[in-house]
Amino acid sequence: MYGSDIERAEYVKNIKKVSVVGLVSNLVLSAVKIFAGFAGNSHAVIADGVHSVSDSVTDLAVIVGAAYWSAPPDEDHPHGHGRIETAVTIFIGLSLVVVAAGMGWNALDTFFDKKAHVPGKIAFFAAVISIVTKEILYRWNRSVGVKLNCRAMIANAWHHRSDAFSSVPAALAVIGSIVFPEYGYIDNIGALIVCLFIFYAAFRIMWPALKELTDAGVGEQERLKIESIARNVEGVKDVHKCRTRFVGSGVQVDLHVLVDPEMSVRDGHDISGNVKAELVERAKNVVDVIVHLEPFEE
Repeated sequence: MYGSDIERAEYVKNIKKVSVVGLVSNLVLSAVKIFAGFAGNSHAVIADGVHSVSDSVTDLAVIVGAAYWSAPPDEDHPHGHGRIETAVTIFIGLSLVVVAAGMGWNALDTFFDKKAHVPGKIAFFAAVISIVTKEILYRWNRSVGVKLNCRAMIANAWHHRSDAFSSVPAALAVIGSIVFPEYGYIDNIGALIVCLFIFYAAFRIMWPALKELTDAGVGEQERLKIESIARNVEGVKDVHKCRTRFVGSGVQVDLHVLVDPEMSVRDGHDISGNVKAELVERAKNVVDVIVHLEPFEE
């Protein structure tokens, strides 16, 4: 799926390099925001800091998981290890759900806390630093994830962006509480908005992975393209019964190819090989193809 051992090693190396930078950045940011949140008495910024801690966990999951999901097929996993990437992606999404639920409960529990104090400016500056840093990490992770066709890395990139987005209402909540100190619950509202952002990010991350676990195939447009590529291979008369499914970031194709009923088994075998080679070369993310030969009838 990932070519030679050298290409696989380079693939894992690139993922680990970007993820390690993200891990270190998240640990530093989480420490800064949690400290600033307590020092500035801001529930929203503390919640944002906890969100960054969850980012660190998912960075670790990508760092560890990359070497496993990119491993070649073996006797126990004849279709490869791509579903490990799916599992990591779902883990990232679930971790976001858990974090958002915990932060939301805390915000609601302290919503009308009479002892609440006005947040300090230090909390605002911590949130601004987070916005800039996390947006940079999002763009870097996503560009590398798209280049390597790594869905778990793209999911982790969205985790970074959700942190950047969640820092925006956190910063606004701090400013609002400072400008309107009589409305102490503004900071709690900011924390709840942060939670909604995180829940949305979790949905975007998990939905494609959950579809994969139910063996959902590619979209109609991509399926028609696969059929078109196969139909244009020399010797192919027609194509039907094309089925697809995802294995990690890759796509497996199972299709029936109609050929001249009088041709030899050798020629039919060569056509099957050509169909597979063309699909792996030209179709998006196709990593394996099963071709069934059938006689073509006028």
